[in-house]
Amino acid sequence: MSTAILCLLLIIMIVFGLRSYLKRLTSGCCGVSARPGVKLKRVKDRDKSHYPYRVLLKVDGMSCGSCAARVENALNALEGVWAQVDLGEEQADVRMKREYGEQELKAAVKTAGYTVYRVEKTV
Repeated sequence: MSTAILCLLLIIMIVFGLRSYLKRLTSGCCGVSARPGVKLKRVKDRDKSHYPYRVLLKVDGMSCGSCAARVENALNALEGVWAQVDLGEEQADVRMKREYGEQELKAAVKTAGYTVYRVEKTV
């Protein structure tokens, strides 16, 4: 009886895994093939001395360069923010001209479709 239940659970996991894999094959990781890739919106002021506040955001859910670009663009849309996202580290290095609260930064990332699971203040 327990063997049958385990086999059934295994089959269900395989079906869901195949479904997810087929979806990525047809639409790309976040639907990239359905529309052009996301272009980064560059910040004009790239002088680090102009940004006295800095935090690292650990971001969950990014799996490709388009994901990272979406997060970076969402943060850079905030007034006086220069963000750089590292996909490999799953984090955003956020420099700010004025201090933003954690909730404001999390909300910006959430609008892009991702989740901040940790905020680390840096000096």
